[in-house]
Amino acid sequence: MLELFRLGRADRSFLARWFWTVDRPLLFLLLALMGFGLIAVAAASPAAALRLSDAVTRLPPLHFLERQLVWAALGLVVMLGVSMLEKRAARRLALAGCLAALAALAAVPFVGAEVNGATRWIQLPGFQFQPIELLKPLFVVATAWLLAARFDDPSLPVIPLSAASLLLVILLLVLQPDFGQTALVTAVWLAMAALAGMPLLLVAGAVGLGLVGLALAYVTNPHVARRIDGHLFGEGDTYQVDRALDCFRSGGLFGTGPGDGTAKFRLPEAHTDYIFAVIGEEFGAIACFALALLYLVIILRVVLQLVEEDDPFTLLAGAGLVVQFAGQAFINMSVNLALAPSKGMTLPFISHGGSSYLATALGMGLLLALTRRNRHVQASPYLRAQPA
Repeated sequence: MLELFRLGRADRSFLARWFWTVDRPLLFLLLALMGFGLIAVAAASPAAALRLSDAVTRLPPLHFLERQLVWAALGLVVMLGVSMLEKRAARRLALAGCLAALAALAAVPFVGAEVNGATRWIQLPGFQFQPIELLKPLFVVATAWLLAARFDDPSLPVIPLSAASLLLVILLLVLQPDFGQTALVTAVWLAMAALAGMPLLLVAGAVGLGLVGLALAYVTNPHVARRIDGHLFGEGDTYQVDRALDCFRSGGLFGTGPGDGTAKFRLPEAHTDYIFAVIGEEFGAIACFALALLYLVIILRVVLQLVEEDDPFTLLAGAGLVVQFAGQAFINMSVNLALAPSKGMTLPFISHGGSSYLATALGMGLLLALTRRNRHVQASPYLRAQPA
């Protein structure tokens, strides 16, 4: 990594071109988030290892940290590798990957493994793969490519075509069922469609249909009804949320200190869905606020880059990727704070997990690749006038 800082602007090597065109502040912010995640998993690992051990197999306290170090190393390779792609290559990767991930998502009801009453995972040797995690960033870029065609020819029916692809994804998610991911994917698509010129009346109509679909799910699906009733009325099983709130109460402003938390040992999914609560107990509310602020700074950095973007495809893809990233973080933190029903959604780059971590790395790699530009040249009118 230190070699990157020795690359001069006159260096024409592949690595130098990447380093001077990639959004380095955004890259460093993402690396900081990944580092924060390793600290969080180290805090949550003993509680998760104890809970998931049995009389036959006793997991070492740092079992999940050791696994996360592997995922973080692979994720770093994926993010940096994808960020080095040219825009056309990144788009082609996303289109091909989207088709493959969609096929995997369609196969889940037939070959998937059931976990906690839902079939969302495909079991591979030593690893569980959740196709929707991989599909999300790829679907965003593929949808952006389709919607961007509208800027060249407004008569093309790209919005109905992309809406049809969205409905296919929704159908496959409902079959699992996974209503949290359904809501997130739909919200991202609506944001991109609005940027592509979809009338706001149609956007409002789509939101209304979504609310109708949620009402139907509440009436027809006992799992959804239990989650909503538990959140709104405190009915049914609220054990997870109650234990998460215990962690925040135990931590207070400054936390109990690394390794000194006790409430986390009663918290299910301490290393995945509820890792934000573990951060709250051991490092305090101030650390939780700092993490939320880090997410916000990343989001604002991307928005500032997109404000200067004149390529419709890059604008739509970048906006979709950052909305997905922000939406997932917001949902996870809201669930931990009992502000939303439990969704089973991880905190990007913080929660333990293979498919979610690598998918986030892929999405951020695509974002870095699509927003690459020579900012030094763009800042100088004289240099812009020179031949390439």
